[in-house]
Amino acid sequence: MTKFKLMCAMTTTLLTLSSCTDDTPTNPFFTEWDTPYQIPPFEQIKPEHFIPAFEKGIELEKAEIQQIISDTATPSFENVILAYDNSGESLYRVSRVFSNLCSAQLTDTLKSLQAIISPMTVKHNNDIVLNEELFAKIKQVYDNRATLKLDPQQMRLTETIYKNFTSGGALLTSDKKDRLRTISEELSKSSLDFGNNLMKEMGDFVVLVDNKSDLDGLTQNIIDAAAAEATRRGNSGKWAFTLDKPSMLPFLQNSTNRELREKLYRGYLERCTYDNTTNNNALINKMVNLRLERANILGFDTHAASVLDRGMAKTPENAYSLLNELWTPALQRANSEMKEMAAIKKKESGDSSFESWDWWYYAEKLRKEKYNLDESMLSPYFSLETTREGVFMVCNKLFGITFKEIADAPKYNAECQTYEVFDKDGTALGALIMDFHPRAGKGVGAWCTSFKGQKYTDGKREMPITSIVCNFTPPTKDTPSLLSLDEVETFFHEFGHALHTLFSDLQYSGIRGVSRDFVELPSQIMENWAMDPQVLKLYAKHYKTGEPIPAELIAKIKSSALFNQGFMTVEYVSASYLDLDYHTLKAANNIDVQAFEDKVLTDRAILTQIAPRYRSSYFKHIFAGGYSAGYYAYIWAEVLDADAYEAFVESGDIFNVEIATRFRESILSKGGSKDEALLYHDFRGKEPSKTPLLKKRGLV
Repeated sequence: MTKFKLMCAMTTTLLTLSSCTDDTPTNPFFTEWDTPYQIPPFEQIKPEHFIPAFEKGIELEKAEIQQIISDTATPSFENVILAYDNSGESLYRVSRVFSNLCSAQLTDTLKSLQAIISPMTVKHNNDIVLNEELFAKIKQVYDNRATLKLDPQQMRLTETIYKNFTSGGALLTSDKKDRLRTISEELSKSSLDFGNNLMKEMGDFVVLVDNKSDLDGLTQNIIDAAAAEATRRGNSGKWAFTLDKPSMLPFLQNSTNRELREKLYRGYLERCTYDNTTNNNALINKMVNLRLERANILGFDTHAASVLDRGMAKTPENAYSLLNELWTPALQRANSEMKEMAAIKKKESGDSSFESWDWWYYAEKLRKEKYNLDESMLSPYFSLETTREGVFMVCNKLFGITFKEIADAPKYNAECQTYEVFDKDGTALGALIMDFHPRAGKGVGAWCTSFKGQKYTDGKREMPITSIVCNFTPPTKDTPSLLSLDEVETFFHEFGHALHTLFSDLQYSGIRGVSRDFVELPSQIMENWAMDPQVLKLYAKHYKTGEPIPAELIAKIKSSALFNQGFMTVEYVSASYLDLDYHTLKAANNIDVQAFEDKVLTDRAILTQIAPRYRSSYFKHIFAGGYSAGYYAYIWAEVLDADAYEAFVESGDIFNVEIATRFRESILSKGGSKDEALLYHDFRGKEPSKTPLLKKRGLV
């Protein structure tokens, strides 16, 4: 697996363009970028620049690889491993811009680029990872590594590159290599088609309301946002509710119209299932079978075994073991939650029947009844601006870092905000781009990515450019962006990923990456500070008055911390089971996706009123996002983050600088330079305990 393929693993889309031959010096990818932190000059980059930049990048990397092969000197760390690690920089640069624009700013023009670059890059990747002469040199260095006096990072890089190549098929016979090439090409195209189908359905589906009485129960800012969305869609005077979470969840939580709640939620559940033009079932079938075949060729009995071999879990059995430990207590808690909500429903309507589209609505009623608390009371204290300052404040208290906006930084969208980040001694760490609100062509959910990674060149630290992309509640004409508690936690979460990039202090790019079941530790630990009462007092302020959040509201947030945890755990774990069950099949053959999914859930006695967080047809994480056989990783990492945060709690100071420094030096700065279990032990001094997680989710 080349550096390019590793970089593309987080990418959901690739772009191509036919008939582009622009290789003139005016192409911004062929020039140095005289911008702050070498942020891409987005205003200068045009669609026609991508194909020639990709072609040139591939040409240059091929030459660099050939130079390694042609070197007649004895293979060494410097002339093989380091030379390989330094190769492909031009291709890396265009790829980062390319994939990130596609995820956050996809247009029809960019989408039309797909037919050429996707197979071009897949072929290029295969040509490298299956190059016998290159691998022979890598293997020679690897076999002699114990005698080469390598430092720990050099040893890790050597072992990582060797493992990447063997995992990519470098040890196979020529006929099996040829089959791997075909599988890679077919998987790449299928993944791309899956994501495009989902984006189309997300953009097309809408519940359009034209009767004001059907807005009963909704707050004015929700109504205003729906009116603005309807106007954007050419339906001025009506109200549009979409499948974007800032639109869908408030409607499900607050609308008194059960029929419309069902319509909207069914639209969410049935994405890419029935429409023949966007149906993903055939693609799922194809990908599951191809992944199994690929795993078999590589010597594994299942795709999950091939993936987890390089994770902290090591085996599917270990991942299942954690999920099983959570499943029964989560189901019991969710069943109790539902009984309480059904009682409210019966009291109101005389009908105790309960469906999945009732859950959010009656959960809000139950929260009001038990805690006298609802989202509308809280969101005025969590404007995007105050939340951002809260994140900055927490980072400053823990790590001493500061942020300064770069007002004239290049932007791929006018809404982007860009900051330079400074260490506690005033030296620069890197740049941070943030992009917060939904728009046409933007992927769903929230993620953190990078336009440039960190490494050292000629002894100088190259500073990273990281980017947080979200789909938060947008502002209206009368209010700023007011975030839900879930959005606040998401902001802190993604910021943890950004810190992981900004604090990176590695000599080599090839050891930046970490396993899926470890990468969520830096992000999820940040969520612990978001709702801590001590922290809320510092940043949660009313957007109109500037008054801090009242103590009674903080008390209600704290007392309701375990609210609905059964539901949230069940919907997450059920999706994790679905992922693992697909990818532990040993003979996939022809899969009836709906029947398979139903069996996964009924065999485990899931409540029919709770759908998995992601059903198969729109499970982008595993079919178009790099998390196949790895969705369990969020809960695996939650064991780590809950235990790691406990270190702060045990010290009596959640802003304990000594512990924060140790976390930074042991984990955040180290990337994949060491086995992740050892990195964690370096920080905590012991193995992680599951008890803090079970307490956090109310399961003990």
